[in-house]
Amino acid sequence: MADVTLPGLLETAFVRSWEAHGRVVEVDVSEVDGVRGVVGAWSAEGLPDLPLTPPTPPNRVATGMERPSLATEKVRYVGEPVAVVVAEDRYAAEDGVEAVFLDFESLPAVVGLPHRGEEDAVRLFDGHSNVVLEGTMGEDVSDELASAAIVVEGVFGYPRVAPTSIETRGIVVAPRRSGGLNVWCSHQAPHRLRDGLALALGMEAHEVRVRVPNVGGAFGAKSQLYPEYVVVAHLARSIGRPVRWIEDRKESFIAGSHGRGQRHTMKLAADAEGRLLALEAFIEGDVGAYPHTGAFIPAISAAVSSGPYRIPRLAARFRSILTNAPPTSPYRGAGRPETATSLEILMDRLAATLGLDPAEVRRRNFIGPRDFPYASPTGESYDSGDYAAGLERAVKAAATLPDEEGRDGLLTGVGIASFIEKAGGQSNSSEFGSVEVTPGGVIVARSGSLATGQGHAVSFARIVARALDVDERVVQLVQGDTALVESGIGTFGSRSIQLGGSALQRSALLVLDEARRRASDALEVAVEDLHYGNGTFSVAGADSRAVSIWELAGSGEPLAASDMFVSDQTYPSGTYIATVKVDPETGAVAFVRVVAVDDCGTVVDPELAEGQVLGSIAQGVGTVLYEGLRYDELGQPIVSSLMDYLVPTVVEMPHVLALNIETPSPRNPLGAKGAGEAGCIGIPGAVVNAIRAALGRAPDADEELRIPIDPEHVWRWLERSGSMAKEVG
Repeated sequence: MADVTLPGLLETAFVRSWEAHGRVVEVDVSEVDGVRGVVGAWSAEGLPDLPLTPPTPPNRVATGMERPSLATEKVRYVGEPVAVVVAEDRYAAEDGVEAVFLDFESLPAVVGLPHRGEEDAVRLFDGHSNVVLEGTMGEDVSDELASAAIVVEGVFGYPRVAPTSIETRGIVVAPRRSGGLNVWCSHQAPHRLRDGLALALGMEAHEVRVRVPNVGGAFGAKSQLYPEYVVVAHLARSIGRPVRWIEDRKESFIAGSHGRGQRHTMKLAADAEGRLLALEAFIEGDVGAYPHTGAFIPAISAAVSSGPYRIPRLAARFRSILTNAPPTSPYRGAGRPETATSLEILMDRLAATLGLDPAEVRRRNFIGPRDFPYASPTGESYDSGDYAAGLERAVKAAATLPDEEGRDGLLTGVGIASFIEKAGGQSNSSEFGSVEVTPGGVIVARSGSLATGQGHAVSFARIVARALDVDERVVQLVQGDTALVESGIGTFGSRSIQLGGSALQRSALLVLDEARRRASDALEVAVEDLHYGNGTFSVAGADSRAVSIWELAGSGEPLAASDMFVSDQTYPSGTYIATVKVDPETGAVAFVRVVAVDDCGTVVDPELAEGQVLGSIAQGVGTVLYEGLRYDELGQPIVSSLMDYLVPTVVEMPHVLALNIETPSPRNPLGAKGAGEAGCIGIPGAVVNAIRAALGRAPDADEELRIPIDPEHVWRWLERSGSMAKEVG
């Protein structure tokens, strides 16, 4: 967003709370007037008409729990914006921030997920419980747990993580002479942003034009409407000049949205042969100070808690709990990695209890290919899959690789994880697509999806070109501009190909039908006597007459069609086999390699699909071995920079053998399923199970297993198991 330059552009910097929870006593901006280059500084008191920040669908907010765009009576997390400074440049704006005086009355903070029964010991909103969303899926299974031959259980903790995209959040808002707004933003869903800003500002949607330039990473965290965006838009209207805000890296850690933040308490019952009987899952989510962006994610975790397995009975309970930390939002995987990891660790514990190969326990419990569509105990409807085939391909591929056991003094372990993904966004989600053939030899494809690194310009062009039997190079993709694309939902939840791609394919086929009718009239033959190929209609037989779609496009009305494709979710799946090496003296874990077998339905572009898997694996590696945002007992963030926060680099990446099987989905004409989140769902469980295999034992079932598995965790497991190679220290 720093590349967007406009005449008269002003820069902003936000004054942020240093209290995790406190009453606002004073916000004094009077001294800012003397700072050179500052145009103005405001608290909420100085902007009485500043609108609230509305929630992002499907989140809902009770009256009395609204999110102020600048804090008013209370602050609820370190980093919450309480004032804003606008200046001629960012340096002056930051100088202005230093001149603002803040005073708070400290209040006790809710740090991390509380123990049961203590959820409301400190309430973030007077008169409201901190439990903002809860529900139950399935049925009571206590009788099955009491009578089953085997019950394995565990408590699993998943910390908050930072999305850490290369490009942080950023927005530029410029007032139009007509009274509307031009907006440039690093975002995943331009139409959602347009509608959210219009709602907040009391404008009509058509009065707000949102354009999204190239986005430097998003991962779910850029699909929301944030308070800073509302403030910038409000000030641009008030001042009458363009205003920009670019988040710095510290802000992204302490004030940006976070992902994950869950605790799972699970019990898995099986008979003496290892066949699953029941699962009990209690899923708690730390959703931060406001339930505006991520409150629904624990419900997703519960919905997929049975994974790829036939579990006859299931009880899944979920709760979303407010804490004094930044609100969580969807982050790559959005609730699926946590559930898959918990379940796969229990599957390995079950295998160990029975003395069975971990792969065999999974084989005995997979949903079969003939069972689709499959109704899960939580009410999900799986579309297609062959989980056993994916497992067998992974096992066979892993068997052909060199044995990693060596004489290097390190402990080698191999772990397995099978999983499903829930792809496509909300149930019965939709996406817009349109295709227009122009007389100039260009096909314009417009999509409501938006590329943030997925390669839509290639994959969407290929879909349209195949439908129209033309060269991909003539297809020009337009997206990311609400003035040029009439409708759209956006890119998140592994939905682009299955929804956006399907909308474009159907639009292209509608164009072809219209072109065929026009060709019939132009060539004066029946439709059935036409032959089509390479963009040209010709008459069957010896007749040499022909007409191209380009000529037909110039013969009257535009040769164009659009479609809003609606579909239920798809359920990609996979099996990953990970190999790790553990240093018994230090507990350090080296991730050596992974065999990744994915089923994302029909693969439109193998290279792009593999790229999605590799990128997602990298984030899965970070989740399980390195990343975690920590807070002290007062709610102060301990991590605030990339010096403190460990992100895997290419050095930490394992060798990846990425393979596919294909079971096309019947829910869209392409047969596609999502591919963007599989790696971060499958990797954590496989790595934890590989570490367990290297150590020769699992962590005790009665202790909470906390991700990431850092060297100290491993060292303590080794120490307790008596597996230390030598006494340390």
